[in-house]
Amino acid sequence: MEKISAVKSFGGTQGVYSHKSDVLSCEMKFAVYTPEGNGPFPVLYWLSGLTCTEENFITKAGAQRVAAELGLIIVAPDTSPRGEGVPDDPEGAYDFGLGAGFYLNATQEPWSKHYKMYDYITKELPVLLVDMEFPVDGPRTGIFGHSMGGHGAITIHLKNPDKFKTCSAFSPIVAPSQVPWGKKAFSNYLGPDETTWSDYDATALVARQPSKAEILIDQGTADNFLAEQLKPELFANAAAESGQPYALRMQEGYDHSYYFIASFIEDHLRWHAERLQADS
Repeated sequence: MEKISAVKSFGGTQGVYSHKSDVLSCEMKFAVYTPEGNGPFPVLYWLSGLTCTEENFITKAGAQRVAAELGLIIVAPDTSPRGEGVPDDPEGAYDFGLGAGFYLNATQEPWSKHYKMYDYITKELPVLLVDMEFPVDGPRTGIFGHSMGGHGAITIHLKNPDKFKTCSAFSPIVAPSQVPWGKKAFSNYLGPDETTWSDYDATALVARQPSKAEILIDQGTADNFLAEQLKPELFANAAAESGQPYALRMQEGYDHSYYFIASFIEDHLRWHAERLQADS
């Protein structure tokens, strides 16, 4: 374990760390914001989108001020395995391979050795935080994310509602089995049998195993990926039919960028904090 950096922010500490991941068979970085005080604090996992690393959220979202006020730990892992020997898209495309782990466990070669981001987020990283003695209140854990990370947040919550008790997303890929980004990733990571894809498809999951927790989704109307890649109405329709509590907020004029995230991050943090506090 190595502390790469640690800086004071709004009384707390924004740190970046690296460790050897047994699950991913490579060195991984992750960021943790810890508020001032002894804790234990509720913890939120932030999952970033395509091309991102652990740095995007902590430098662009502006979450530290509100996290400090509310007493929230925010964990921001990388989006995929990295390093020598980790395979990448042979053409260097941005939407597959490095930076595009899709928060699943790959079953196909050569991806299956390293691309196990689902197990990394749900199993290895939570244990690591405890081992590193971060003051996390494990029973009060939520998850949120953006785009590919919004897909990851919703699917991880739906499959682990007792562990990740609150869930929200910005511009999530809610039906990857039905859009180009998801079809490319799933066909490579999971293989051609599309029946296996539904385990990592938020729309398919919510249709068969809704949770009791409300899911908050913010989606910008000026998002250039909205019609082709995101399709929030597919999730909304499935959620309504299955009885999943949800709120889909179409935010007029906002795009897919971190300007959008920064505009509503305070809403999301307060939303999570209120529900996690009620669960204590």
